[in-house]
Amino acid sequence: MLAMMTAQSSKAAAGQAATALVKDGMVLGLGTGSTVAFLLSALARRISEEGLSVVGVPTSESTATEARELGIPLTTLDENPALDLVIDGADEVDPQFRLIKGGGGALLREKIVAAASKQVVIIVGSSKTVNRLGATFLLPVEVLPFGAKATEAKLTTLNCKPFLRTLDSGGEPVYTDNGNLIFDCKFENGIDDPERLHQQMSQIPGVAELGLFINLCDILIEGQEDGSAKVSERD
Repeated sequence: MLAMMTAQSSKAAAGQAATALVKDGMVLGLGTGSTVAFLLSALARRISEEGLSVVGVPTSESTATEARELGIPLTTLDENPALDLVIDGADEVDPQFRLIKGGGGALLREKIVAAASKQVVIIVGSSKTVNRLGATFLLPVEVLPFGAKATEAKLTTLNCKPFLRTLDSGGEPVYTDNGNLIFDCKFENGIDDPERLHQQMSQIPGVAELGLFINLCDILIEGQEDGSAKVSERD
């Protein structure tokens, strides 16, 4: 119970610290996940208490629903194709600011939104930084349902073991907001060369996107268990 509380407090610290980067009039990308939930709450408070004027592009239907409930105005990438700032979470971050994302199943939309922004801020709790990607978290890969078995077979040639993401032990597959499937890929000793793997996986027909985010994090905010936050910028 204590470990859960400290993890939650570090996520809250990261989300709160990120709101300080939001300025009046910004068009924001709003990520997906448990840490982003703290950001949305803090952002809603600024809108209510300070009259902050912003609009957000949600990266998932769940984020859109939560933002609407909190009174955060929303827009779309079609209406605003250039964003000022994206704030999102990550499942792993390495010393080069390379990320694994997709635990919440929104990796494709998250990458599209991140690529459309002038600046990307990643907020994480205290347990998400790693020396090697894939060491503590499986790599999510979003694939088209058509030919999924063939795509899975191709993934296995890249020294990983893919597991179809399911809703429960009954094996009912999880479908993304885009109607696709997710394979969570296990690398026995982590990912040796993220750039090379990104290139190889992206070339497999049927792969819509993978959860490796490279050169898409400008600022990292790592919440601490004592409620403080460490802010780092990518060189």
